[in-house]
Amino acid sequence: MGPVPLYQAKAEFFRMLGHPVRIRVLELLQNGPMPVRDLLAAIEIEPSSLSQQLAVLRRSGIVTSARDGSTVVYQLAGGDVADLMRAARRILTEMLAGQHELLEELREAEASTQ
Repeated sequence: MGPVPLYQAKAEFFRMLGHPVRIRVLELLQNGPMPVRDLLAAIEIEPSSLSQQLAVLRRSGIVTSARDGSTVVYQLAGGDVADLMRAARRILTEMLAGQHELLEELREAEASTQ
């Protein structure tokens, strides 16, 4: 069996990102390392659910964790992840702006046919 093609690896990567809680964790960690209790306070889900999603992120290598006494602190494995989150926000903003313009055009077309 040969190496996985890059496009397939990318698809797996985006699939791994494809969960609202995981995206939220990555967004929160953009500002620097955070202890689990702060992540929990910000996301408001069951601790077991958060821990499950953190495990997925940790296994993929996109975040790292370190123990500080009894506290576990998470951080992004690299700055590129924060760049990716910012790029996603820009793309979404452009897409939504485009949809808004289309909606306006449809409304104008509707109005002019009446």
